[in-house]
Amino acid sequence: MDLIVLKLVFPPFLILLASLAGRRWGDAIGGWLVGLPLTSGPISAFLALQYGTDFAAVASNGSLIGTVAQACFCLGYALVARRGWVPALIAGIAAYAGSALFMQELPLTHWGFFVAALVTLTVSARLIPFYNPLRNPIASPWWDLPARMLVATVIVVTLTAAASLVGAQMAGILACFPVFASILAVFTHRMRSAEMAMQVLRGMVLSLYGFATFFFLIGLIIVEVGTLPAFAIATVSSLLMQSTALYFIRRGKIVYSR
Repeated sequence: MDLIVLKLVFPPFLILLASLAGRRWGDAIGGWLVGLPLTSGPISAFLALQYGTDFAAVASNGSLIGTVAQACFCLGYALVARRGWVPALIAGIAAYAGSALFMQELPLTHWGFFVAALVTLTVSARLIPFYNPLRNPIASPWWDLPARMLVATVIVVTLTAAASLVGAQMAGILACFPVFASILAVFTHRMRSAEMAMQVLRGMVLSLYGFATFFFLIGLIIVEVGTLPAFAIATVSSLLMQSTALYFIRRGKIVYSR
């Protein structure tokens, strides 16, 4: 399947899936789905097939940097959320860019980037306020889902168009830009409340443990074992990690602040 097809099919499908799941099972579960590497994973596979496993391994470092930056985005947005969605979105994007630039300057190994990602995720999960996801249904306009899907597709196509110009590591960072988190957070913020937007972001932070595990394993083993075995192992490991995160999300057993 061509990369352009992946760009046009996966982003709107993921937004549709996460939006419907959020309405059915709660905002935190919608955020959990957003954190799955359903877009960056196929992009990583395409990079391996087109440019080789070495390129994909370097790009995985960028994805781990992107994991740190995504956690910072979620935390930045959540801490400013009560001031409105515009200041919160600006704070989130600034946190993403600043943390990504900072991480790029650190002389870390692949293991070092992975540890940094885990530490950042744990701190962010503890600092984002938790609220019981009490349902207070609000009727969505007819254009709600189509608008989410269209915006997601436009942003993903625009961001990935520049990937070939910036190198492997930056390509990984760009692929991790929190497109879905920003869209779902803003729509939830506007349609419901700042508190429910925080739950989307908190769910995403918890889901990023699986995301980080996926790209850590890709970078660790893809050169030695090849593309298909590496992605199979990384996918299974990521799903196991995601299942653990989902268990804690649904039972509220993660330590949180109020």
